[in-house]
Amino acid sequence: METGGLPLELWRMILAYLHLPDLGRCSLVCRAWYELILSLDSTRWRQLCLGCTECRHPNWPNQPDVEPESWREAFKQHYLASKTWTKNALDLESSICFSLFRRKRERRTLNVGPGHEFDSLGSALAMASLYDRIVLFPGVYEEQGEIILKVPVEIMGQGKLGEVVLLASIDQHCSTTRVCNLVFMPAWFSPIMYKTTSGHIQFDNCNFENGHIQVHGPGTCQVKFCTFKNTHVFLHNVPLCMLENCEFVGSENNSVTVEGHPSADKNWAYKYLLGLIKSSPILLPAEDNEFLMSLDLESRDQAWSPRTCDIVIEGSQSPTSPASSSPKPDSKTGSQEAEVGSDGERVAQTPESSDGGLSPSGEGEDEDDEQLTYRLSYQVQGPRPVLGGSFLGPPLPGASIQLPSCLVLNSLHQELQKDKEAMALASSVQGCLIRKCLFRDGKGGVFVCSYGRAKMEGNIFRNLTYAVRCIHNSKIVMLRNDIYRCRASGIFLRLEGGGLIAGNNIYHNAEAGVDIRKKSNPLILCNQIHHGLRSGIVVLGNGKGVIRNNQIFSNKEAGIYILYHGNPVVSGNHIFKGRAAGIAVNENGKGLITENVIRENQWGGVDIRRGGVPVLRSNLICFGYSDGVVVGDEGKGLIEGNTIYANKGCGVWMMSSSLPHVTSNHVSYNGLYGVAVFSQKDGSGEFPGGHGAQENFSEDGDAILWETELEKEDDPLRRPVTVALVESNSINHNGASGLFVQSSEALQVITNVIHANGDRGITIVQSSQLTRVTNNSISCNRQSGVKVEAQCKVELRGNGIYDNRGHGIITKGDSTAVVENDIIGNRGSGLQLLPRSDTKVLKNRIHSFRAYGIAVRGRAKALVQENIIFQGKTNKTIFQQITNNRECVMQNNKFLVFKKKSDTWRLVNPPARPHLENSVRGSSGSHSGQKVTAMATRITARVEGGYHSNRSIFCTIL
Repeated sequence: METGGLPLELWRMILAYLHLPDLGRCSLVCRAWYELILSLDSTRWRQLCLGCTECRHPNWPNQPDVEPESWREAFKQHYLASKTWTKNALDLESSICFSLFRRKRERRTLNVGPGHEFDSLGSALAMASLYDRIVLFPGVYEEQGEIILKVPVEIMGQGKLGEVVLLASIDQHCSTTRVCNLVFMPAWFSPIMYKTTSGHIQFDNCNFENGHIQVHGPGTCQVKFCTFKNTHVFLHNVPLCMLENCEFVGSENNSVTVEGHPSADKNWAYKYLLGLIKSSPILLPAEDNEFLMSLDLESRDQAWSPRTCDIVIEGSQSPTSPASSSPKPDSKTGSQEAEVGSDGERVAQTPESSDGGLSPSGEGEDEDDEQLTYRLSYQVQGPRPVLGGSFLGPPLPGASIQLPSCLVLNSLHQELQKDKEAMALASSVQGCLIRKCLFRDGKGGVFVCSYGRAKMEGNIFRNLTYAVRCIHNSKIVMLRNDIYRCRASGIFLRLEGGGLIAGNNIYHNAEAGVDIRKKSNPLILCNQIHHGLRSGIVVLGNGKGVIRNNQIFSNKEAGIYILYHGNPVVSGNHIFKGRAAGIAVNENGKGLITENVIRENQWGGVDIRRGGVPVLRSNLICFGYSDGVVVGDEGKGLIEGNTIYANKGCGVWMMSSSLPHVTSNHVSYNGLYGVAVFSQKDGSGEFPGGHGAQENFSEDGDAILWETELEKEDDPLRRPVTVALVESNSINHNGASGLFVQSSEALQVITNVIHANGDRGITIVQSSQLTRVTNNSISCNRQSGVKVEAQCKVELRGNGIYDNRGHGIITKGDSTAVVENDIIGNRGSGLQLLPRSDTKVLKNRIHSFRAYGIAVRGRAKALVQENIIFQGKTNKTIFQQITNNRECVMQNNKFLVFKKKSDTWRLVNPPARPHLENSVRGSSGSHSGQKVTAMATRITARVEGGYHSNRSIFCTIL
């Protein structure tokens, strides 16, 4: 294209010499000229922007090497902002009668400096009129008394920034003032460099050193491209203030303090500042513009994106499948019979079926000596449906696991669209707006107190003691800030502080990334909180809050730590690769924890101790290097509907004195037990490696002081319980027993499906109080369905125990009741009673796949009454006992013996157990915590069995 006969490139070269007014006039000639002027963005407009003494690089101080999207637009925004202070003159002129007939007064320029008409700022101000410009030439100007500004003026420094230094204390009494290109220092008699109580002050491209700036409402201020070195900006009851592209360095206290509710009395500048804010580019994300800060931290977890929908399993072989974590028995060539193991337990020597259990049809097995094996018609209760097909099978190395839509992270834009209240907060402007500023190398960043309001967008806080503190009913809005290397917490809220914390990148802080206390109730949304030296988020001292859709990873302690009556709502977060627990609930902490992905953490995915009473619902807890859920000493709460998958330790680990309600969870493919209940017998309270020191969560000292300040409240939805309850869970394909019990306290195990685990279905090693096992389906486990050790009190009622590779039930217990169970199709005996056991066997239906229906070993005491016992193989008797055992009483039992090949037996009247629809369910409510003051200790209980080391994987929260 040519304009006026000259090539376009030549026109651009010519126009590059024009000044700003001439460029404006040229753009009005025609559309072709307008587009030509716009095309000068990277040349002439860039020169004008960088050459202006009133501003700096548009992305200073955070990204001075990154060019703006448009130099012309950046220059335009600064030019409009620089004229805000004069808007008052237009208002005054329009209010004067006959203003059209008045001649407009020209602004004067008063020069100050050696060889000029004035030698001090004070003398120039004495002669200044409305809106005059006072120019200070290079030099140092020290005022000996306080300067009172009575008329609106513009004070500018001539030359480069730093050549004009002003030592003064200025008190503004006029409606508006602008100060530009000066270095401010306090006068000898006062630390206050500038103060206004009602007017508007505008600072552009200034340096402030070692003093204070005070703005009181209804006064306003607009600060841009300024540097504050050890300078405190105090904003009291301000209706609106703007701090943009500023640098705060080396503060000995807070850099910015926002105190008091915004004044309802607003000055003339309020509406112009509000319009300027709304017209400037906002930092809220577009729908497809996800923020992902570039960090050289382990490749940012392989560029973990908020839209990631799958999990990749690392390693050459999965350690969590039963095939790898459980040793296979030695097979004998040509023999498929079960062998007698220790304590008379039978272990099958047959190949595994596809689901880790045994098919009722027994396909592929040899019938030695042409003997027939009788079969019953029944249906094994298999694992219940889970989140998706990815969690039905074993974890495969290198495979990608697709997450269901409910667990996929949303973008910030999507979350704000769904949550109108959050959108209103993100769009609101009230109090102080701090945008694209840098706070570094000092004590504090921004302190908001006493009903103050502040909004922070696109700032960097680094190398401070803390970044932001919000207390005393104040509200903050933080969008897309970087907060790192703080010596304490990054963001600290207490005393009913609140607001919105969204889209921030918070990392490498010495304490918690976000610390919530004393009834504070913020919305924490779509942040990245990672690589902290302590926890990611801490909620304590009656703190609340909504923690939603965040990525919390690679923190040294718990990703989220809830204690001392903290009660947040934690939902939709991805918490992964932490060096401790994913979520820890301790010291009477509460909380609703729902639909989170908690994966690959070094300790328990969720750790509940010392009176913690959360509601843990519908979470995916997977691939942890220890246990999935740990309920430590005196832990409580409702654990419902979670998928606990492929953790190297246990699925759920429960300590003595804990009273959780574990219901409707899918616990599968964990390396050790599915659910383990332990008593801590050795009294170990020491922490290897120096860990275990009491955590210091108070601002200045002892964490225990919080106990005296806790709110005394009773939640009617949290009802106390007196017994731990494991109910309606699907526990399958775990490396050791599905359920392991070594406890001195009562336990109820109701309506669970315990299927295809690598050891027994249920192992009860210690149960000095009654353990009730009722209406469970226990099938296809590698060894016996149920084993009860000596001196245990156990009641087995209404269970279906099918197709296990050892015995159906084997017991040494001195008080065992086996009542109304179906014990069918197991490879060993249906029921084996070992010496010194005391068992009541009543109204059961018993069938062994190839062995005895009931086998009594040694001097076992038993009452066997009203049972139906089916014959297995043709050469096996139904019942076996020693001849002189008078303590085994047989009464009214029915024996069904094979007569012909066409015989078929069915389980009818009643149908095959368990009868899940008729089971008595326990209380489904959550449970209240009890007040305790001691911190948690490390678990060191022994793990019984031969598939793992002598002790459990440690699951400790400091």
